[in-house]
Amino acid sequence: MKKQQGFTLIELIVVIVILGILAATALPKFQDLSKDARDAALMGVAGAISGGNSINYATRTMHPASGVSIVNCTDGAKLLEGGVLPGAPDYNITAAAVASGVTTSNCVLTPVTPGNKANTTFTVTGI
Repeated sequence: MKKQQGFTLIELIVVIVILGILAATALPKFQDLSKDARDAALMGVAGAISGGNSINYATRTMHPASGVSIVNCTDGAKLLEGGVLPGAPDYNITAAAVASGVTTSNCVLTPVTPGNKANTTFTVTGI
């Protein structure tokens, strides 16, 4: 009797079919993850603006000539590294006046890229 030294064609086809089925069921999950990643990036930018606002407010309170003057929500982009939104023009900030000494969370950050979350808000303090 001859000894078998490998896989038969049927066994290989069955393995390929099983891998195809697994790939077809996993693909929608990976597409959902990319949307979640874009939404997380949007929330991260909003959080970075809010964090930069806290540092800017403390700096301007101690040294009025330092930091960035905030009179509008669009000035929030100046609080980020380089003074611009990341991936510009991937995001838009809705213009809204901010009174001096007033903290507002009505500033809206909207992604330009389709498929992202509709929008998110961030906080700035007028100074």
